[in-house]
Amino acid sequence: MGYGDAGASYVRKALKAFIAQSGSPRDDIDTHNFTLRQRGRMLYMAAPIATAAIRTTCTNVVGVGLAMKSRIDREALGLSPEQAKAWQRQTEAEWKLWAGKKQCCDAIGVCNFDEMQKLALMSALMAGDCFALLPRVPVTPVSPYSLRVKVVEADLVSTPDALTVLPGTITEAQAPNGNFIYDGVEVDKDTSAIVAYHFCNRYPFEVYTIGETRKWQRVLAYGEKTGLPNVLHIMEPERAGQYRGVTFLAPVIEQLLQIRRYTESELMAALVQSFFTAWIETEADPATIPMNEVGGEEQEISHDPNEYEMGSGSVIHLRVGEKVKFGNPNIPTNGFDTFVKAVATQIGAALEIPRDVLLKEFNSSYSASRGALLEAYRVFKSRRKWLVDDFCQPVYEIWLAEAVARGRVNAPGFFVDPRIRAAWCGTQWIGPAQSQIDPKKEVDAAIQAVDRGFKTHQQATVEMDGGDWDENVEQLAREKAALSAISGPAETEKSGPKEEPEDKEDEENERNQ
Repeated sequence: MGYGDAGASYVRKALKAFIAQSGSPRDDIDTHNFTLRQRGRMLYMAAPIATAAIRTTCTNVVGVGLAMKSRIDREALGLSPEQAKAWQRQTEAEWKLWAGKKQCCDAIGVCNFDEMQKLALMSALMAGDCFALLPRVPVTPVSPYSLRVKVVEADLVSTPDALTVLPGTITEAQAPNGNFIYDGVEVDKDTSAIVAYHFCNRYPFEVYTIGETRKWQRVLAYGEKTGLPNVLHIMEPERAGQYRGVTFLAPVIEQLLQIRRYTESELMAALVQSFFTAWIETEADPATIPMNEVGGEEQEISHDPNEYEMGSGSVIHLRVGEKVKFGNPNIPTNGFDTFVKAVATQIGAALEIPRDVLLKEFNSSYSASRGALLEAYRVFKSRRKWLVDDFCQPVYEIWLAEAVARGRVNAPGFFVDPRIRAAWCGTQWIGPAQSQIDPKKEVDAAIQAVDRGFKTHQQATVEMDGGDWDENVEQLAREKAALSAISGPAETEKSGPKEEPEDKEDEENERNQ
C-alpha cells in the first residue's frame, strides 16, 4: 500500500537491490568526513572542473572582498539622518583602519580582512568547514586595536587522542566533564549545545621530527565574561544535529574523479597519436649503426636500457627478438566534448552552478545565458549571506565592541541593552554585482524598476555594480561643481543629458497611462 508499492517497495525488481540505511548525522557525516575532506581538497588541486566550481563560487560570492557599510537603526537610537550618517562614516573609517591592513587584522600577518573572507570561504568549500580564532595582542602605534583573526583549517579540529573513543564510533568520545566530543566539537551532555572546540597543533599527515607530539588545546566557544565568540565556525549545515560540515564537492566526488581520468586518457591518446617513432630490429650492436636518432638524448626522460620512450620523430633500436605491437587507438573520440559537457551539466546542477557559468562558455541565446546568470546569482547571494552571518558580521560586532570600549567609537547604551547594541551593529555587506550580458538592457530594466517603485536607487546601484548610491550622488555633485567652476553653468547644462522633444514625452506619457 502507498509508498510500500512505490519508492519503499522491496518487491519491485528495480528496487530490490536498493538498500539504503541512513543513520544519524554523526554516523553519516563524522564517520566519513576525514575521507571526504581529503578527497575534496585533492580534487580541487587536480580536477579542473572541481577547481572551477570552487573558484567560481569564491569569485562571485566574495570577489575582491565584501565591503562593510554601516546601516544603524537610527529610529531606535533616536538619531537624526545627519547624525546617523556622520556616525556611520566615522565607524566605517575606523573599520577600514583595522580591516584594511594585514598587520592589523590577521594574526599571522598575511591577509587583510577582504582576503581573509575569500580564504575562509575557499577553505570551507574544500574541506566542509573552517574555523576562525580571535586572539588578542598588545596594541601598537599602527593598530590601536588588539583583536586579530586567525583562520584555521578543518583538519586541525579533531577529537584528542588522549580521550577514549566510544565503542562503535570513530570520532566520538566523552570528556572528563561528561560532555560529548564529536570530531573535535564538544557539546553539552544535557542540552547538546556547542560549548568548546579542540584544536590540534599538527595536521593528521604532517611530517614532524622525532620527539614532537600532537597536542590539543580546548577553547571555549564563548567568553565566560563577555559572552562574545572565541571561535567562529564557518559551516553550511545540511542536517539537523550536524556539528561538522561536508565538503562542497561531496555529492559529485565520483563524477569529478572519473571525468578527470577520462580527460587524462583522451589527452594521452591524442599525444600518442601525435608521436612518430621508427623501431629498428637488428642483431648488430646499435652503437655501430651509422644512424642518428632524431631529437637527441636531451629529450629522453629515462636512460634505463630496459625502458622505451616514444617521441616526435624518434628512431629507436630494439634488441634481438624484441618487437613492438600497438593497439588501435582511434581516439580522441568524436563524442568527447559532448560527453564532458553532459557530465558537467549534472555536476553543475548538483552544485547549483549552471553549466554555462561553470565552464565559462556562453554560446547559447541571450535569454538562455541570462537565465543561467540569474540562477547562479541567486545561489551566490545565498552563500554570501551565509558567509556574512558566520564570519563577516560576527567579526565586525566583536571589533565594534572593542572600538566602543576603547572610546574610539561613541555608542551610548552599547553595553547596557542588547537591543540598543543590535541597533548600533546594523550593516550591509556589498559584494560583486551580477554579471551582465547586455549592459544597456540591464540599465533600462533597472531604471524602469526604480521609476515604478519596485526597487530603490540604493538597491539598483548595488545590483548593477556593487556601489553605494549615496556616495555616487555626493561624488556626482562634486564633479558637477568642478565642471561648473571650469566651464560655467551654461556649458555644464549643455554637457548634460539632452531632453526629449515634447511630442515624444507626450507619447511616452500616454503609453504609460
